[in-house]
Amino acid sequence: MLKAREAVRNLPTYHPPLSGRDGLRLDFNENTAGCSPRVLARLREVTAEEIARYPERGPVEAVVADYFGLEASELLLTNGVDEAIHLLCETFLEPGDEAIIVVPTFAMYAISAAATGARVIAVPTEAEFQFPLDGVLSQVTSKTRLIAIANPNNPTGAVAANEDLLRIAREVPQAAILIDEAYFEFYGKTLLGQWRNLPNLFVARTFSKAYGLAGLRIGVLAGDAAHIAMVNRVSSPYNVNGVALACLPTALADEEYVRTYVGQVRFGRGLLQQEFGRWGIRYWPSEANFVLASFGPAKGAFIQGMRERGILVRDRSADHGCEGCVRITLGTADHTDRLLRALRETLIEIGAKETTAK
Repeated sequence: MLKAREAVRNLPTYHPPLSGRDGLRLDFNENTAGCSPRVLARLREVTAEEIARYPERGPVEAVVADYFGLEASELLLTNGVDEAIHLLCETFLEPGDEAIIVVPTFAMYAISAAATGARVIAVPTEAEFQFPLDGVLSQVTSKTRLIAIANPNNPTGAVAANEDLLRIAREVPQAAILIDEAYFEFYGKTLLGQWRNLPNLFVARTFSKAYGLAGLRIGVLAGDAAHIAMVNRVSSPYNVNGVALACLPTALADEEYVRTYVGQVRFGRGLLQQEFGRWGIRYWPSEANFVLASFGPAKGAFIQGMRERGILVRDRSADHGCEGCVRITLGTADHTDRLLRALRETLIEIGAKETTAK
């Protein structure tokens, strides 16, 4: 009988909540305003001939490389960061190898690594979700071939210091070190280009968050040119669709749109954290476009109360160390106003008490 590989049969599954989701989507870390109007205009200009052709990734990779200040040979456009993770695992992991992740974090690191037959080693964060540098280094062995770190991390919003990440790359030269900068625009610190000194370092970026292109599925994996060439060998030549490739240069060119949106998100993030403080709700300071907060036993009632007021938030209780926790995405100023009104009403409804004056 035909059977899937054992590694695949034993994989955990990733099931994002997709059905029954009417309301303001503050549960998926998307851009709540959508993409730039200039991107929509470019979409309307896409011709039948463009759709009929196989997409050419190279010219757009040159545009992206120029935007990032890199050589085109140092990056690969991918079908979102998900594919970047998958390709890195397929390139560098074999059965019996070891991959290190820090938990809680994005589920696809473990899933993609385990699918190769590699052993996934989960290192818990330190107190208050701080990055466990010593914990990561203590788990390194001769079999370590991948270390994947989200910076800022999802779902906590916490960050690791760049010098700590560079130290890992320096001390574990036999492993691919992936720094997932999906939330870079809301944080502002990057390791782009550091592979010129540490060739085992890779950086992933997405255009799903700040740029509002999640539906087009486009991201980028950047690193040492020789290693990127190896990753490219396992990539499909047409992995990024033509519509996404047509729109990405326009999205990059509209810097003011992204700058304005990111500014609103950062301001709203501060307001939400202040609001949690007023109500005595435990939260973790975030450098991403979301905030994680603990509602304990009242988590279910809080999520339901927010849904009844048209606001969707994400239950993260299944993540390591996140029991009773909810993650809330920030968006435009108007959306933050809606969020805070619903938040206050829901907190009163579930019996919370303000601890400080406004």
